[in-house]
Amino acid sequence: MHDTQPQPVIDQPSSDAAEDRSLALAIADILSDTPAANTLVLDISAVSSFADFFVICSGENERQVRGIAGAVRDRISETGLLPRRTEGEAESGWILIDYSHVIVHVFEASQRAFYQLESLWDQAPTILSIQ
Repeated sequence: MHDTQPQPVIDQPSSDAAEDRSLALAIADILSDTPAANTLVLDISAVSSFADFFVICSGENERQVRGIAGAVRDRISETGLLPRRTEGEAESGWILIDYSHVIVHVFEASQRAFYQLESLWDQAPTILSIQ
């Protein structure tokens, strides 16, 4: 019989977590080329069981919200990654794009102020903030 010793646990992000973080930051980079305002990347992994990162941004109006969300979907799809789902419409003031462990929230500014998503997740560290 072979004696098997427990393997040490290395406390570092898995490659998937690193890929998810890279995706969230890539999305923020895409947003910087759009009219998106007040972009935040939050690491929600310690306080959420359904995702690891939120990317939150605002547009001034319905047209901007539609354009911002479209830019994210188009540029990320160029890498071969498609969202699991997209919810909401620009007319509602909120579009959610679900990339599994990274969820993008594109708000019209007034809707963002109303829902205060950042306040709901205030225990999550901010990885990036672009004003």
